[in-house]
Amino acid sequence: MRALHLAGRTLVPLALLAVLAAVGCGGTSGGAGDLSGGAGDLSGRIVIDGSSTVFPISEAVAEEFRIEQPGVEVVVGISGTGGGFQKFCNGETDISDASRPIRQQEIDACRNKGIDFIELPVAFDALTVVVHPSNDWVDCITVAELKKMWEPAAQGTITRWNQVNPGWPDRPLRLYGPGTDSGTFDYFTEAIVGKEDASRGDYTASEDDNVLVQGVAGDANALGYFGLAYYLENRSRLKALKVDGGQGCVEPSVQNVINGTYRPLSRPLFIYVSTRAMERPEVRAFVDFYVDVAGDLASEVGYVRLPDAAYDLVRQRWQTRRTGTLFQGVEPGLRIEDILARER
Repeated sequence: MRALHLAGRTLVPLALLAVLAAVGCGGTSGGAGDLSGGAGDLSGRIVIDGSSTVFPISEAVAEEFRIEQPGVEVVVGISGTGGGFQKFCNGETDISDASRPIRQQEIDACRNKGIDFIELPVAFDALTVVVHPSNDWVDCITVAELKKMWEPAAQGTITRWNQVNPGWPDRPLRLYGPGTDSGTFDYFTEAIVGKEDASRGDYTASEDDNVLVQGVAGDANALGYFGLAYYLENRSRLKALKVDGGQGCVEPSVQNVINGTYRPLSRPLFIYVSTRAMERPEVRAFVDFYVDVAGDLASEVGYVRLPDAAYDLVRQRWQTRRTGTLFQGVEPGLRIEDILARER
């Protein structure tokens, strides 16, 4: 049994059945559960980079793993999903955090450097649209209103709140959102505008969601968007809007992601593991650990755990070393278990 400790307190006891079973059955060298020594015997350095949305999950997992394996240094950075894949495909990182599936051009870039990968979903997110707490004119926003704000045609023309909705005040509209290297940007533009990367450019952009939080929290005329965890961590400084995707106003919440009503702004989050890095025992042990604790730690830092059946399939995908992507080009709305079960 393993007890997880985050921020100094015990969360839940977990039995890492898959790892123990593999060890007990004399797992082959390089297979899941091959820890190359007893607890705390590993050493080395693991480098993770990519999505700022996935960062809180990977950092929480890294903190827990360091307790069990203090000889392993785990470094987690934030370059955005696109920037993370650039480093990953250049062989600079071992694991890439991603808030969208890998693109074909990124697959090609990896292939050109001889790098293959294993794609592992780890949690769900709810993209959250936020305003300043003093905003008293909007509690729910439609997809059409968001599109009117963010589409390329809005650049330089939609600059005041009442231009979006005449019932809103004649006040300046100042927008904050992820930069173009962010998977959150990619997903939001496709879900709201209808085309990936289609966005106005005249807004305050950053790949670091904390910068966006600071911007909206300090601007009474602001609207921004980022992952649910960053809103939950700063809910006293921000106001989250309900989103009407055509079926009425729905608030971003764990329950509404699970029941499928928060559309179209819920999505899966991923890690991508380099098969080259996987040759190292500390990387194998870390991913073993990540897959087993992802659901509990994702919930702890403000995201939504996958269904248990999905985690079983993720674990199988990792243990059997199934490379490539299942999620590239998948339309939103499909059950994650059904996507993962395609390769069985």
